[in-house]
Amino acid sequence: MTERHRIWVETAGLRLALVRWGEADPRRPPALLLHGTGFVAEVWDEIANALTSRYTVYALDRRGHGASDKPIADRYHFLDFASDLCAAIKALQLTGIYGIGHSAGATDLLLAAKLQPERFARLFVMEPTVMTPTAHPGDGARLSDQGTATVQGVLRRQVEFASAEAALQRFRAAPAFAPWTEPALRAYIRHGFEPLPDGRVRLLCRPEIEAALLLPIYQAIEQVYADDDGGNPFGWLAEIDCPVRIATAEQSWPIYKEMAARAAALIPAASRCAFDGVGHCVAQEAPELLIAALEEFETAAR
Repeated sequence: MTERHRIWVETAGLRLALVRWGEADPRRPPALLLHGTGFVAEVWDEIANALTSRYTVYALDRRGHGASDKPIADRYHFLDFASDLCAAIKALQLTGIYGIGHSAGATDLLLAAKLQPERFARLFVMEPTVMTPTAHPGDGARLSDQGTATVQGVLRRQVEFASAEAALQRFRAAPAFAPWTEPALRAYIRHGFEPLPDGRVRLLCRPEIEAALLLPIYQAIEQVYADDDGGNPFGWLAEIDCPVRIATAEQSWPIYKEMAARAAALIPAASRCAFDGVGHCVAQEAPELLIAALEEFETAAR
């Protein structure tokens, strides 16, 4: 297993945490991994270790997650995350990037590839959050009652557990985490929680932060998002010119496949693939499938 190194980047008054696997080597181009909502950089560990022979591998704790700063609730829009990513790329002086992203983290990569096209060699994005930019929700459009209930429902999430082991057992029994590999789940528990003096552990991505993270995502899902300072950013996807592979998973929710189709319709250089027998979190459920797909796309996109 390759040793992990913690890296810090300052941007727009925030301190962002990254992980690098091994030492930076100019002979190996960078691979940059972006997790989805609620997770942490280290859940990529199995993927990262498989890539280190060919890449210098980095993963970011997206704002609001892990060791990165957690700003106030109105600073979790799509361009906020894309700007963070661009700042990290610039600070680390990365070029020729193989961007690998999951869910909302995949969206970060897509928008960053428009903002900094010279930095990216290719993108492999799994079920990105995407809204059709020509959707016109109309004045006063708002999230549906069901969407609102889903976002607010996370406020009831349990935050503290008696121990890391208790948290592990609780999450292992949760349907969303049950298919995860043991290393991925343990990485999430170890790095997604903070230890307390009495031995208890507390979730780092607090429910109020997760709700703030989810609000723009569900607005995009329902095609009513219009809150970035720069307007709706999803039209930018049509300007991405590096090779892009958009992946879906057989057992994930239909809306993820719908959003992947939205992305594919927008991106001229996009190709598609699908993972059989797995759900939304392919990297944590079946890392060997993702590793093979990453290698195949690397060859195809040369």
